[in-house]
Amino acid sequence: MAETFASATAGPDQDAPLRARLSFDLDVDICVIGAGLAGLTVAIEAARLGASVAVLEGRHIGWNASGRHLGTVMPGYGLPIGDLIERVGLNDARELWQLSKQGADYVRAAAAAMPGMTLTEGALEVSNVDAGETLISRLQTLSEDFSTEVEGWQVDRVREQLGTPRYFHGIHFPRAFQVDSGQYIKGLAGQARRAGVRIFEDTPVVSIDPSGIRKRVVTPSARLRASHIVAAGNVHLGAPLRRLSETLLPVWRYAAVTEPLGERLGETIAFRGSVADSDGVDHFRVVDGDRLMWASPETTWEARPSRFGPVIARRIAAIYPRLGKVAMAELFGGAVGVTVHGMPQIGQVQKGLWVASGFGRQGLNTSAMAGQLIARSILQGDERWKLFSPFELVWAGGATGRVAGHLIGMWGRGSSAVAGALARYREGARARESVREARLAEANRQAGTRSRRPPGMPRPPPSPEAQDEAATRAVASRESEQIRGGSV
Repeated sequence: MAETFASATAGPDQDAPLRARLSFDLDVDICVIGAGLAGLTVAIEAARLGASVAVLEGRHIGWNASGRHLGTVMPGYGLPIGDLIERVGLNDARELWQLSKQGADYVRAAAAAMPGMTLTEGALEVSNVDAGETLISRLQTLSEDFSTEVEGWQVDRVREQLGTPRYFHGIHFPRAFQVDSGQYIKGLAGQARRAGVRIFEDTPVVSIDPSGIRKRVVTPSARLRASHIVAAGNVHLGAPLRRLSETLLPVWRYAAVTEPLGERLGETIAFRGSVADSDGVDHFRVVDGDRLMWASPETTWEARPSRFGPVIARRIAAIYPRLGKVAMAELFGGAVGVTVHGMPQIGQVQKGLWVASGFGRQGLNTSAMAGQLIARSILQGDERWKLFSPFELVWAGGATGRVAGHLIGMWGRGSSAVAGALARYREGARARESVREARLAEANRQAGTRSRRPPGMPRPPPSPEAQDEAATRAVASRESEQIRGGSV
């Protein structure tokens, strides 16, 4: 079925009254601020557990990052798994990982209940450099320590499936999948309303008083009281929750959907899941059969998405020159909140005030997991949110943090490009040397000029360069055999 690109134009649920504002005073058990992925999931789960819930949204449902992304769903967090283990220990890291898997399962189940929703399966993380040893170590950690279904793809398979020599090894997540983000956020809004949640759009929060048993929320035209407040917003939480919003570094990510590319796309790219490089520079997948959805540029300030059309076109041309000139049908962007420690912010800030935020570079699974976890914490006493306590609120540095984030991002992308180009150059040099040696050996064989050593004379020792080259080839051969043999 053709995929709709509501990610570029996400709006309110078409089955509901358009942008109903809160215009009367209201008492509820739980008030959720923010009608994005996390906020709607909190509301759905709390309502299903019997609570009365109101959601306040300053603009409209899914207007920002929640409705504008590539829709990849897989386990894990933005923090590399090795760093996660180092920070909280192996046992807590396993529990956190299990929660992330439950979040992915939640999205799959929720999407399956949405009419017309089609899922595409599989996600592939590829390396810009020849990092077979790192790949093997990560595969072992994921499969043995974290019980995650993964496959190691050697270089030949990655390039056969993706149709480009740009990448080396890869990790395939067969249980990962993709959803249409705009369709999914609208589907969540519909599920929330059917569960009894009251959603008020165009209702910004003016002030919050979280003290006392009944918390007070003031909007431009009404007041609301609730036993619990859940701040499920992003970098746009604003003055009433400035302490939270200032812990997030705003990052704007830009993406495009190409015009139909016809048969040439299918002839070039065989893999139909999502593809992301290990450096976080490019993220893309095939949509609607013959289009590419591609995300690459990012800034720490807001800009018009139309500015980045040529940038994305150049990225596609650099990786897929066979596709020729590619025109863009849609361009869109959204701001995400990135935390200093690289993990989402989930938990209770003070009695009755909860936060579900910091999902930039985390994935849909984490927002779904946060929604479940907070609803169950409030209504059932589930205390697993405390697993996120080591990742407390940390100031993101304000304007200085934005500049630093931009410079670090530029440096990271530049170093990734240099490392990738150097890796491909070395690979080409090795291939050329192998061809040269083969030709020389064949010439010697045909001419019968192969030199012979007198009996008893030892073979001269190889040069240091030859020893290094032989060692490199032996390591690469062992890595390929391990991956091919399924030892990881």
